[in-house]
Amino acid sequence: MTAAPSSQPTPEHPQGPGPHPSVQVPAGYVLAPAPKKKGFVRRHKLLSLVLLVVVVVVLAQLAGGGDGAPAPAGAPTTSPATSAQDAPPAEEPAPPAEAAPPAEAAPPAEAAPGVGTPVADGKLQFTVTSVEAGVPSIGDDLFGVTAQGQYVLVHMTVTNVGDEAQLFDASSQTLLDGQGRTHSADSGAAIYLPDSNSFLMSINPGNTVDGIVVFDVPADATPVSVELHDSPFSGGVTVSLG
Repeated sequence: MTAAPSSQPTPEHPQGPGPHPSVQVPAGYVLAPAPKKKGFVRRHKLLSLVLLVVVVVVLAQLAGGGDGAPAPAGAPTTSPATSAQDAPPAEEPAPPAEAAPPAEAAPPAEAAPGVGTPVADGKLQFTVTSVEAGVPSIGDDLFGVTAQGQYVLVHMTVTNVGDEAQLFDASSQTLLDGQGRTHSADSGAAIYLPDSNSFLMSINPGNTVDGIVVFDVPADATPVSVELHDSPFSGGVTVSLG
């Protein structure tokens, strides 16, 4: 008579579905199959997804990288042949500029009138007749004056060409020397000349007087010209003494 199977749970062997060779299975017992292990992907879903993304990125880089290595930054991407063909033609040299015509020489300045030439300023007309330079003193031992440097005496005739009386005064006249210095007249020294007629001399229209204008200049000064005025504020006229 066959024994009824026991109600005890069927023992499971941890090493696999089949009975271990060294294990004796009693009659009437059936070994249950061991549970199947899950695959790597099912057990590690997140890691598998990361690996898949990495593989896709690497393949994309390999597909788009081309056969050659990437060109360094700033390097030209065209070949020498292409650059030579596509380069713009070299600019032709500009034609030489035409030489400017020589500048016309400025006309020579008009020479100032000289000794013996009548000149006019305002209502008075002047004619320098002579020049004395290197005069050490004026007057005599009792009534006279000595120059600081040297006296220059400019002799002239003065005519009133206006229609009313006009004063002729030495203080309105100036002298220019060879060093470009301007000297005023010495009216005080002219007083010691009996016929100077250059201190506030009033001249009526049409009349002429002979006057002497005195200048006290350095001993090394050379008289070059005088500037004559009919009044302190007139434009003046220059007479060369050379």
